[in-house]
Formats: sequence, C-alpha cells, structure tokens
Amino acid sequence: MTPDGAPGAEESASVRIADDVVAVIASIAATEVEGVAGMSGGLVSGMAEMLGKKQLSKGVKVQVGEKECALDLFLVVEYGVRIPEVAQRVQENVKRAVESMTGLKVVEINIHVQGISMHSEDRTDEVKVR
Repeated sequence: MTPDGAPGAEESASVRIADDVVAVIASIAATEVEGVAGMSGGLVSGMAEMLGKKQLSKGVKVQVGEKECALDLFLVVEYGVRIPEVAQRVQENVKRAVESMTGLKVVEINIHVQGISMHSEDRTDEVKVR
C-alpha cells in the first residue's frame, strides 16, 4: 500500500471460485429446466442423502481454470420428454447461470442422462435407472 492507504501498482488481487460453488450453481440451474426430474449423484451421494446430508452439487463434475470451466451433468429426466430438447435447454440454462454468476466462460457442458423418472408429479418418487 502507498502511504495514503491506496493499493500500490505492484499489488494485485485475484478471485478463485471453488469447484463446489460452480457445481451448486449448475445443479440448481439444471433442475429448473422442465423435464429434468433430478440429478444423479451415484452411490456416494445417495448414501449421504440417506444420512440426511443433502448435496446441492450432486450430479455435477466441474473443472475450473482461471477464466474458463467445463462441466459434466448427470441427469434423471421425466418419462415422455424429448431428451435432446431437454438436454439443450439444460445446457443453455446452466451456461447462462454459471457465466452470469461467476464471470467464468463455460467452454463445455456434457449431459449424461442416467435414468428416467416414471412419476413427473412428485420428483422424489422412485427413479428408474438403467
């Protein structure tokens, strides 16, 4: 700092956004899309939920660089929806949310459909997985 308290030219600050933060944003944005029944977090996530620990970032793998990020989303979709259309809407919504909230450029969003939910009225019902 300079004597008057202002930051000096040699000082620079940086902001690093944790992978989990990006994953939570992506998960919430994905589940907002009509036709998405939920996220598929696998065995570890399922065990955590049974123990009462809800993982907001489940079903999302994130690779965050300094200015860019790539995401893999593992979805359960509702029975009867057109999967390619739902996947495209998820990609658009996630990209918009992550880029606007974090300032990171989303370079890749891969959608992996892991299962079909037979009950669209209640998203907590039984899920059929391949």
